[in-house]
Amino acid sequence: MKILVCISNVPDTTTKITFINNNTEFNQAGIQFVLNPYDEIALSRAIELAETEGTVTVINVGDISAEPTIRKALAIGATDAVRINSIARDAYFVAKQIAHYAQDKNFDLILTGRESIDYNGAKVAAMLGEILAIPSVSIIKKLKIEGNTAIVEREIEGGKEVLSIPFPFVAGTAEGVAEWKIPNMRGIMSARTKPLLVVEPIEVEALEKIIQFESPLPRGTVKLFDASDAEKLIETLHSEAKVF
Repeated sequence: MKILVCISNVPDTTTKITFINNNTEFNQAGIQFVLNPYDEIALSRAIELAETEGTVTVINVGDISAEPTIRKALAIGATDAVRINSIARDAYFVAKQIAHYAQDKNFDLILTGRESIDYNGAKVAAMLGEILAIPSVSIIKKLKIEGNTAIVEREIEGGKEVLSIPFPFVAGTAEGVAEWKIPNMRGIMSARTKPLLVVEPIEVEALEKIIQFESPLPRGTVKLFDASDAEKLIETLHSEAKVF
């Protein structure tokens, strides 16, 4: 089985996010970047599926600063890696770059995380499927192979949905698909010599532009009401929280 796993380089979850240039640009000063956790789930499942016979290629759209994250993916167990040498402008740009690389490589399966933890857009998997004209399914919780098809499971309102999908297809993975894998010393050492191909980007039409970033409002103070003073609680909900 030949698998492509799309990975992104994101700020660590404990990072304090700030913006510069009139809130039009993310401030990267002093930021620790990591492999997107949802992409790491996708990578872990890909390695399991290809364990007996297959290859796992990881692909990232990013500049040279993303290479430590790519090397971590190789240390976890990916066979080889590709870096599209460009800043990830938006989801459409990323999907077009990956699709252009993948279109003639005959991958059986393309996996992404359900979303990146910085923009939380959950767009790339669906866009890849559309551009490559193959099936795509988002936010899957389970993935297993039965012959020439895959059985995937995802949660829907009020229950679960089980799908049988022929290869090739794209899937966005979520928690439950696999457990995160920790690189061992052998993997870390071998990652240094595994192939990392750098590819120049193609031209992609800009369909959107970030005008401004805004930080969430700070949490307000908590008001406590005595259990016997229900009328005051209701009045406050009406006047301040606008609950009717």
